[in-house]
Amino acid sequence: MSKELIKGVLDLDPWLEPFSHQLITRQVRFQEWYDKLTHAEGSLIDFTNSYKTYGLHLLPNGDYKIVEYIPDVLAVSLVGDFNDWNKDAHPLQKANDFGLWQLTIPGPNTIPVDSRYKIAMKTNAGEWIYRLDPWVHRATYSKETTQYEGRFWHDDYKFKNARPKNAAGNEIKIYEAHIGISTPEPKVGSYKNFTENILPIIKDLGYNTIQLMAIMEHAYYASFGYQVTSFFAASSRFGTPDELKELIDTAHGMGIQVLLDVVHSHSSKNVDDGLNMFNGTDHYLFHGGGRGLHDLWDSRLFNYTNYETLRFLLSNLKYYIDVFQFDGFRFDGVTSMLYKHHGLSYGFSGNYNEYFGDGVDDEALVYLMLAHKLMDDVSQTENITLTSIAEDVSGMPTLCRPISEGGIGFDYRLSMAIPDMWIKVLKHLSDEQWDLGNIVHTLCNRRYGEKVVVYCESHDQALVGDKTIAFWLMDAEMYTNMSTLTELTPVIDRGLALHKMIRLITYGLGGEGYLNFEGNEFGHPEWLDFPRVGNGESYHYSRRQFNLIKDDLLRYKFLYAFDRAMLKLDVTGPEYVSLKHEGDKVLVFEKGDLLFIFNFNSSQSFVDYKIGVEHAGKYKLVLDSDAAEFGGHQRLDDLQVYFTSDEAWNHRKNSMQVYIPTRTAIVLQLSK
Repeated sequence: MSKELIKGVLDLDPWLEPFSHQLITRQVRFQEWYDKLTHAEGSLIDFTNSYKTYGLHLLPNGDYKIVEYIPDVLAVSLVGDFNDWNKDAHPLQKANDFGLWQLTIPGPNTIPVDSRYKIAMKTNAGEWIYRLDPWVHRATYSKETTQYEGRFWHDDYKFKNARPKNAAGNEIKIYEAHIGISTPEPKVGSYKNFTENILPIIKDLGYNTIQLMAIMEHAYYASFGYQVTSFFAASSRFGTPDELKELIDTAHGMGIQVLLDVVHSHSSKNVDDGLNMFNGTDHYLFHGGGRGLHDLWDSRLFNYTNYETLRFLLSNLKYYIDVFQFDGFRFDGVTSMLYKHHGLSYGFSGNYNEYFGDGVDDEALVYLMLAHKLMDDVSQTENITLTSIAEDVSGMPTLCRPISEGGIGFDYRLSMAIPDMWIKVLKHLSDEQWDLGNIVHTLCNRRYGEKVVVYCESHDQALVGDKTIAFWLMDAEMYTNMSTLTELTPVIDRGLALHKMIRLITYGLGGEGYLNFEGNEFGHPEWLDFPRVGNGESYHYSRRQFNLIKDDLLRYKFLYAFDRAMLKLDVTGPEYVSLKHEGDKVLVFEKGDLLFIFNFNSSQSFVDYKIGVEHAGKYKLVLDSDAAEFGGHQRLDDLQVYFTSDEAWNHRKNSMQVYIPTRTAIVLQLSK
């Protein structure tokens, strides 16, 4: 075993040297699987093109063909509306001794589009069981059975717009969204509604990436899409597969890339409309016994060493890339995948021993490497850019380095400590107790050479049981004093100011990407609660009230306008923090040609406040959180020009004096 396999990550982080054996072993196991798959299938791309043959398909000649992997059964039949659910009418034949079954059915028009069908199987015990096709492309809810029904689907949607080249540029700006809640009305929103009404908002704000949640079919709406029942079916509660394609196509036409929130960390325990106990056993694609159960999530866990599990999951990625033209994935539950303890009740301290050894699930890790090798192969073959983001709280080293360097292959990880930090600050500290040093440390604490996506809050903080930042700041008065016709109260004044400042410091000091959950950018006044028994199946809180930003008499428009202005700033490149004055509550940092100045002081403005700056010259004001258009008091002159002096200050070569009103952040830019 050669260290050349991991030279890149060792050069980047010499502290990994003691763990070279484990790092090399991962690479060797990955290469063994890659060689095995390519030897048997021709290439990794050919292997993952299995979605074109597995399941039920209409052939070019008008016939139909079904191919299924179903081990440990005595017989298999295709049943549905087209044959009156007669299990004797269309029996599948064994294609090999490893559980492969297939059947060709003469056409044309034998199986109508959108007609119902199932797989019938005779177990070794002699019992006939009926299940949804694991590869079904459409599943719809039946009020009669209260379950999902598989439907045959075939379409020929033609995409009009090419994928946007380098849509994210140097910085990915993500709008995290859920189709169903993207309407002010108390109902399930549609793909059509999102395309027509939400995409223009996202474009106007300046986000270059959309992360779509809850797309893979899930029987339980309130699971937020994280209990997947049909992996190849785009959720029918929002519309048809064609309408989802139109949404993505339209986004591409706006220059916006679209990522899929993919759930390969676990699967729903549903039997009748899920994968669980598909062939009557507990180990179809999953680990059998206790290892196949996630107790906290009450779900099933995949067996990543099973050849057909890899075919299923990797083909699932290829399917969404090819058929729907998604531009990449946000992988959910990566921490649960990486560790045998799933991260449950485990406090990661950053000690490298936590990331290596018996606690790590190398099988899942190798799957993630295969997934990224697939994305790399597709990107090179088709000359497209695919992006991947890991939801990982552990901070595992090498997660976001290329496989060729000894890494796992992700492009970004979510910086999950940041929203936790903001909630603790708002929940437990008075304004005078804010620790600027701790805030800066949390925002800047990331592994060298591994890119992160920062965020103040995501969907997690918007859910009922938690509070959004806007709620922590203003919930006492959000229903009474957000009108411009009412007096600006101290609560709302403070809330608007800190909402903007928290976002700006996170955006400016964070990593290589930024994420926002829909509605949070304008301080959405209500939490998110899906219809369930506990709330009387109400949709009242299962919506986003975008109508609020269109009401000129409400103050939500100010936060919306600030978010749009903030995203226009180019915050790429390294940062330098020159001042953290805990007494004054003033923070100053530089990033590129931008100078960020924050006054978090709750009562004191500062006139002629001296700050250090590296580059001499003339600076202009490019963003002022106190501007009237952002709901501020307009205490600064937008046209004022700031000049440096050659007096060194705060370890910077030059200095200048500025006026910084209380609870205000300003951004100055060096004039070229």
